[in-house]
Amino acid sequence: MLPLDVANELRRKGHNVLRASEVGQARADDGQILQKTITENRILVTLDEHFGDWVILPLKKHPGVIRLKVNPTTCNNIIKLLIPFLNSYSSEQLKDNLVILSPKREKWVRTS
Repeated sequence: MLPLDVANELRRKGHNVLRASEVGQARADDGQILQKTITENRILVTLDEHFGDWVILPLKKHPGVIRLKVNPTTCNNIIKLLIPFLNSYSSEQLKDNLVILSPKREKWVRTS
């Protein structure tokens, strides 16, 4: 869901990024994408608000989900929000947490 420019900038900053479209999951449903992140022990970063709705997609044990709330959703705005956040927390801290991240707020929800 994130633009290629965002993925490339994250890679330049040393993050191991894999976009759903790069592995044939461009049209996969949320559950399939989440399962892939669990299987590969990857943190999921999304703009999709359904990842914050447990009725639609129940979250249990996972490496972490970051739901971005950025308006407008330009590459620059996403990068300015996401990179400092990722640099501030370890993957272990994100495990089993849904983080709803906006320019003014971080909301952490423990999911397990």
